[in-house]
Amino acid sequence: MKTIQKSAKLANVLYDVRGPIVDAAKQMEDEGQKIIRLNIGNLAPFGFDAPEEIQQDMIRNLPNSAGYSDSKGIFGARKAVMHYTQQQGVVGVTLEDIYLGNGASELIVMAANALLDNGDELLVPSPDYPLWTAATSLSGGTPVHYRCDETNGWQPDLADMRARITPRTKGIVVINPNNPTGVLYSDELLKGIVELAREFGLVLLADEVYDKVLYDGVQHTAMASLSTDVLTLTFNSLSKAYRSCGYRAGWMIVSGPKHVAKDFIEGLNMLANLKLGSNVPGQWAIQTALGGYQSINDLVKEGGRLRRQRDLAYELITAIPGVTCVKPQAALYMFPKLDPVVYPIADDRQFFMEVLRETRVMLVQGSGFNYPDHQHFRIVFLPHEDDLREAIERIARFLESRRKRHAV
Repeated sequence: MKTIQKSAKLANVLYDVRGPIVDAAKQMEDEGQKIIRLNIGNLAPFGFDAPEEIQQDMIRNLPNSAGYSDSKGIFGARKAVMHYTQQQGVVGVTLEDIYLGNGASELIVMAANALLDNGDELLVPSPDYPLWTAATSLSGGTPVHYRCDETNGWQPDLADMRARITPRTKGIVVINPNNPTGVLYSDELLKGIVELAREFGLVLLADEVYDKVLYDGVQHTAMASLSTDVLTLTFNSLSKAYRSCGYRAGWMIVSGPKHVAKDFIEGLNMLANLKLGSNVPGQWAIQTALGGYQSINDLVKEGGRLRRQRDLAYELITAIPGVTCVKPQAALYMFPKLDPVVYPIADDRQFFMEVLRETRVMLVQGSGFNYPDHQHFRIVFLPHEDDLREAIERIARFLESRRKRHAV
């Protein structure tokens, strides 16, 4: 019998957030072992429930959710996104510029398919959220990774970004606040990226899913608010700030000089029509979420649960000899580094597989975020403080054994 092979388009697709380490963890759980999962920003399993008013509005509207919606989404939800965009200082956005999808991830893939021809290039940060690299590859494009500088608080390196622009470059992906590092980009840096896009005629693709998950009083600036002459696609969702990952409710906003992008927008409309429409119950949650009380503020303020857990995770992980970390200003993650002298690692996937098997703590290695060294990993600080403390203490004991093994 002829064997069936996977498509060659998957050759460069990597998603270790749910990769071999996750498969190994599932097998261990099937054997009765309890795993502490620090691999994915899935809030509900850790007791971060969606706001009750969102749940109630979805329940009330279920009788109205059996049919397809407009391919771009229901009116009330798109209207709420439009008002939210205006509050961020973005001008010129109409209802027709807003697309609702099954989470931001679906819309990212849709935008990449509409934008890229075979061989086109998209600048993507390193480290990145790996969906961006995967979506670019699946669309026939080539992801080109620009450097984010750990010594400068993980801010993107504008000079490196400029050096990677070629005649095939179509756009620049900006993840702000950033996943996996938790950094918030400065306005000066964002303006520099806008200027690069303006100079080379590039599209900006702004992933702003964590725009409300902010600590220490920092303020987020919407990238689309910084220009009217650079085409900008902004992606956001209910998954994180509203603890609604499973509702699959996200949106994409097209702003800037839409008159020069009529053909591209026609492509977006075509792809939106092909998918008929996104999950309607999730769409009903959007208007309530954006217009109601912003409960995320209680979680990120001083004394709030997310703020406490961030501080605890940072304190514990940086207390381990040979481990450094840029303290995150936003999001749900941090991206520590293991000193290569203290912890020589040849294969970081194998190393963190050993971490899982010996500690029953699941992490994601840095190469899973398209970062070129083997010394980094991402921590999700969502578990309750007792579990978080236990997890990092296990990691500390594992690393202590490695230091003894290498006589450091």
